[in-house]
Amino acid sequence: MDSGLLSNLALGISTAWTFSNLMYCLAGVILGTLVGVLPGLGPVATIAMLLPMTFNLPPESALIMLAGIYYGAQYGGSTTAILVNLPGETSSVVTALDGHQMARQGKAGKALATAALASFFAGTVATFLIALAAPPLADLALKFGAPEYFSLMVLGLVASIVLASGSLLHAFGMILIGLLLSQVGTDVISGTPRYTFDEPWLADGIHFVVLAMGMYGVGEIIRNLEHDEKRELMMKSVSGLLPDKEDLKRIIAPTLRGTALGSALGILPGGGAMLASFASYSIEKKVSPNRAQFGKGAIEGVAAPESANNAGAQTSFIPMLTLGIPSNPVMALMIGALIIQGIQPGPTVMTEQPALFWGIIASMWAGNLFLVVLNLPMIGVWVRLITVPYHLLFPVILVFCAIGVMSVNNSEYDVWLMALFGVLGYVFSKLGSEPAPLLLAFVLGELMEENLRRAMIISRGDPMVFLERPISLTLLVTAALALAVVLSPALRKKREEAFQEEP
Repeated sequence: MDSGLLSNLALGISTAWTFSNLMYCLAGVILGTLVGVLPGLGPVATIAMLLPMTFNLPPESALIMLAGIYYGAQYGGSTTAILVNLPGETSSVVTALDGHQMARQGKAGKALATAALASFFAGTVATFLIALAAPPLADLALKFGAPEYFSLMVLGLVASIVLASGSLLHAFGMILIGLLLSQVGTDVISGTPRYTFDEPWLADGIHFVVLAMGMYGVGEIIRNLEHDEKRELMMKSVSGLLPDKEDLKRIIAPTLRGTALGSALGILPGGGAMLASFASYSIEKKVSPNRAQFGKGAIEGVAAPESANNAGAQTSFIPMLTLGIPSNPVMALMIGALIIQGIQPGPTVMTEQPALFWGIIASMWAGNLFLVVLNLPMIGVWVRLITVPYHLLFPVILVFCAIGVMSVNNSEYDVWLMALFGVLGYVFSKLGSEPAPLLLAFVLGELMEENLRRAMIISRGDPMVFLERPISLTLLVTAALALAVVLSPALRKKREEAFQEEP
């Protein structure tokens, strides 16, 4: 192993494994598990609510805790998926197919232990991959100028369209709305107000916390209030947590395949944990020697998606940390956390903030260990929480959302805006439109405009600057090819069918 990598990891361990940072990591993974267990909250809304609380924390502690919430939520979602057939996270939807069937057969302990072990293995491997892949990517990104950054963001938006489920037209529309919302406020170059309707409170633009909390927090509450779900537990207590030798033999290959696939898909913009878990389950259903048992309680149907979603959740940090490009809404909020701390996202984070960069990576090992050691004994606590009626939960969630938004700018208008975005989020969900492309476009919009205008100033108005530079040209060609593939009639029809059949 490279000595430079070892010294960097040693720096990360010395940063992350202090008592205070380990406590923040522990708090993050426990809160993340709680978020995953309770349907109707989710890591995006939770991180958005907690952002104002990180103002006075050291940057390392803030990012370590927020990261723990994200990958902890992937674990917690599987608990409800298995025990109640009610996935706490979208990435746990496919886990419910076989996990809940195992619970019905009295094998809930084995299913939960399989989810924990597969997630721990995938998280460990993915963290190591981040440590290996991040330095060369950051070195490459240091060669980026304004044209390259603009082209990279175009590729990011195209990828979010390619990977969004359902109608392509809806995905395009969400991208457009996100870009338009990002233009509200004061022009960064001329200093003139745009789309503010002469309202002074819009002069600084729309804060992404307001948008995220509305779309994901309030919007999710409205959606959940539509359904009066009765959550029936298969059992009050869980026993038999250790898989036997036969079970271990069956889960090794699916865990390895899920880890590899999740690690690759997590890097893609718009990908992450959800895409990884669905893709891993589909592949396993085709290659597994026990494919006939899928949907009836196959242990492979738990190991594959759980390893994939945990690996995908963690490798999604790679583009965020090295390029400053969010691969999913949670990473968009993590970039917001960096900006709040006065840190410019991008390749300079590794050189200017090495303790922060490597500290986040090292904290993931500790976080994954906490998840296995603490969560299996705490299953009884999560079981009791699942039975809390939603009509008692949602007022508390709403209050936290309002407090979080209010504390950003101390403006009552932001609370009204959050409510408006919540209603819009609900409307979009009824129309079959995912809010993720909108949030990604909103985060990237201002940076895209800034780099586009800077590139045009440097080239004196010549648009060929984007095609004359090799890296920029490669990124644009990749974006064009991805768009051409997804626009093909056969693939478009398959997307529509998959969206209609989605569990």
